[in-house]
Amino acid sequence: MQIAQNPLVNKLRKKPRIGENLIQAVLLICGIISVLTTIGIVFELGKESLLFFTMPGVTLKGFLTGTSWQPAIGEFGILPLLTSTLITTFFAMLIALPLGLGAAIFLSEYASPKARKTLKPALEVLAGIPTVVYGYFALTVMTPFLRLLFGSDTVQIYNMLSAGLVMGIMILPLVSSMSEDALHAVPRSLREAAFGLGATRFETAVKVVVPAALSGIIAAFIIGISRAVGETMIVAIAAGSGSAFTFNPLNAAETMTGYIARISGGDVAYDTPEYNSIFAIGMFLFLITLALNLVSRRIAARFREVYE
Repeated sequence: MQIAQNPLVNKLRKKPRIGENLIQAVLLICGIISVLTTIGIVFELGKESLLFFTMPGVTLKGFLTGTSWQPAIGEFGILPLLTSTLITTFFAMLIALPLGLGAAIFLSEYASPKARKTLKPALEVLAGIPTVVYGYFALTVMTPFLRLLFGSDTVQIYNMLSAGLVMGIMILPLVSSMSEDALHAVPRSLREAAFGLGATRFETAVKVVVPAALSGIIAAFIIGISRAVGETMIVAIAAGSGSAFTFNPLNAAETMTGYIARISGGDVAYDTPEYNSIFAIGMFLFLITLALNLVSRRIAARFREVYE
């Protein structure tokens, strides 16, 4: 006995969606390519770094604890390059974090929708300026200003302070845009509840909205730090081209990325300690960035707020 099929059941059956399946397959392929590319980069860095550390006179302990980076005489202490990198990053964050968060709060809590649509793209234009332009701006505008302010005998032509300050201007749109997105995602009901309790707009922004979006703001800050650590052209042009173990930001000092740019574009012979050292520094930078990203994920998970 044959049972007649219900037409409604036939309509509810899942129908093949070729377009959606194709998009899903393309996205999967993009993800696989991204993972394989990262694995390939790490493999190449690791292979070349291993060649560097197996060369005569090069040790991991000396690399991590040495205070002199002079490849010509076989001294490969990373601390001078690391110190200058951290100093320029510190001054970049000194500019980018407070100004970026302030701009994000204004765009999210004070600006009208029309002003937000105008000001946010205008601010993000800074992110599209080539970093080499920022580098020459630091050298030709910021450095003369600092020499006028502190004295030409105090501020060297190439110095870490001008590079760090201009780098902060470059990172400002990144921090501002990500922080503003996090603030804008906070439910309107929290703001209305604060207003109903008599809070001012500033109190609502600082005591309600910012804490609610803290995970996204911290993630923006750490991504900004990672961007500053990995910046190349600004520090290569404005910070200097000679390693120096100094904590004075008004002096010239070469950063890790600046050294990589200088050596990779020079006439250093292949398979020499000086050439292979750029891969060891690249691996060191990769580990720093990886650590920052892991910390960002942990902090974001710790302070994440879920609203229903």
